[in-house]
Amino acid sequence: MSETPFQRQVKEKWTVQYEEMNFPAIQKGWVLPVDRWQDFDPFILMAEDWFKRGTFPDHPHRGFQTVTYVIDGRLEHIDNAGGREILEPGDVQYMNAGWAARHAEDGVENDIAHTLQLWLNLPKDKKDTDTIYQNIYGEEAPTVTFEGGQIKVFSGNVAGVKGPMDSIVPITLSEVQLSEGADFHLDLPENHNAFLYVLSGELEVGTDATSMKKHDVATLHYVEEGSREKRSELYLKSNRRRTKVLVYSGEPIRENIVPYGPFVMNSMEEIKQAYRDFHDGKFGPPAI
Repeated sequence: MSETPFQRQVKEKWTVQYEEMNFPAIQKGWVLPVDRWQDFDPFILMAEDWFKRGTFPDHPHRGFQTVTYVIDGRLEHIDNAGGREILEPGDVQYMNAGWAARHAEDGVENDIAHTLQLWLNLPKDKKDTDTIYQNIYGEEAPTVTFEGGQIKVFSGNVAGVKGPMDSIVPITLSEVQLSEGADFHLDLPENHNAFLYVLSGELEVGTDATSMKKHDVATLHYVEEGSREKRSELYLKSNRRRTKVLVYSGEPIRENIVPYGPFVMNSMEEIKQAYRDFHDGKFGPPAI
């Protein structure tokens, strides 16, 4: 007899609050607030931004990864290794900043770019890894259809398929779409810390049927001493047409970190060294 998988429930829920920004930035909201990384481990923060060209010019990073999901508009990514790509709605970009990333992220022409950017920690022994950029276009992510909906898998092994994202720290990232009345059991490793964000519609989440709507975020209970090989189930049921939700999960790293400016290290001395290295030109030329 097979063992019944751990059933996920909502641990905490909140609604994202937004603030107007100074042009060319337009609006920002914190999906995952910046000061709660211990609760979200291995995730550090997630920002939702609306912006035009000139908001995020050339800048450095070290010690973590980013996962950027484009909701609307077009996003141009430029890095100082010669990369220049345009991402459109439904596309995802993964970046391992590693030892020294230097890039720019901009709206294209007169577009308002609307993005979600997740910061994902790197363990101490991987903070000096090579810088990597990977674009995952929406049509390249495998899609599994079911009655009343579909799931698109960008990262990890979910719903019997493997997403193309090749992150240094393995995570799962899935986009689930449901019509009114449709439901789905999403499988996740039981030891993964997980959260979800509602892009549209309204749904019930978990065995406790927590009601969530657009702009709502929820963290989920998980088996802290569990196994990455064992699965857990997250129940989702839509109560409106065109419900779309993003689900992220990752295994906690359980290391103390210092997020400061564009860097995420394990001590303030390492943060100071990162600034010295940047000012000494060790991050390479500007991304233009």
